Amino acid sequence: MLQNIPTHVIAGPLGAGKTSLIKHLLAQRPAGERWAVLINEFGQIGLDAALLTQDADGIALGEVAGGCLCCVNGAPFQIGLGRLLRKAQPDRLFIEPSGLGHPAQLLRQLSEAPWQGVLAVQPCVLVLDAQSLAAGKPLPDVQQQALGHAGLLLLNKSEELEEESRQRITGQLPPLPLHWTQQAALPLSELPGLHAKALAGVDNFVLPKGLAQLPAVWSDPALPICLSQEQDGGWSIGWRWHPSQVFDAALVGRWLDCLGWKRAKLVIHSAHGWVSANAVDNSVLDWQPSEWRQDSRIELIFSETQNAERLQRELAACRSGSG
Repeated sequence: MLQNIPTHVIAGPLGAGKTSLIKHLLAQRPAGERWAVLINEFGQIGLDAALLTQDADGIALGEVAGGCLCCVNGAPFQIGLGRLLRKAQPDRLFIEPSGLGHPAQLLRQLSEAPWQGVLAVQPCVLVLDAQSLAAGKPLPDVQQQALGHAGLLLLNKSEELEEESRQRITGQLPPLPLHWTQQAALPLSELPGLHAKALAGVDNFVLPKGLAQLPAVWSDPALPICLSQEQDGGWSIGWRWHPSQVFDAALVGRWLDCLGWKRAKLVIHSAHGWVSANAVDNSVLDWQPSEWRQDSRIELIFSETQNAERLQRELAACRSGSG
């Protein structure tokens, strides 16, 4: 296995555009290079990988769902990352922690055993929502702590900001390289640590042992697999529906309009094909075509615990022909 694999942590608050940035970077992967992406999600269903291109030639995806990726010494992370490295043998690794995670702690621990010598951690990219900063919303404490480890601040959603607002935001941030952008676009040439290269080495990495993630098995295709959990920062619930179940995207959108969620991510089999969407703070969904076909996935994050049975009943009623 390669050693000193260049490793890029893509951090930032919920909804800032981390997954979109990774998608842009993957589209710029040099021919002949193998890349791997490890994604953590606050919820337990695992949806970000479904929003990315799936295992294209030269790209391998892995997930650690259900919690804080900063628990890097925990078995789920050790096993998830170890398996991904074994599978992909990557020339470059990207890690996306949850927007509710602790990137500074993650960066420190990735430089320690058992990853020392296996990974070469580069200065991280911190994706920030420029519109939120312009509106005076404070940067969460865990993201403030990550500023000292950043090699680039990506100011996303900045297309409508005037120069005065940009200068005010710049004055609030440390003197680091800035890139103002929209849709989280970034030229690969500006990625910190781009010129770092993995080295050939002796394969002495010991893969942590543990249970593999169980495949989705539906006892009844009409009933979803549902997982929920409560952690610091919020309560999440997610569903995986059998691919035969078809949803009415308009009904799903109206249902979500009535809920007070912090974050929504969806990939669904709709009456007009497979579509995906993700949004923050009850904003309007922007449905996009999706290549995902394995199952329909819906993940919601709330500030407080909700009635899971009621939510599932209402979501089930959004299927085509349910009325």
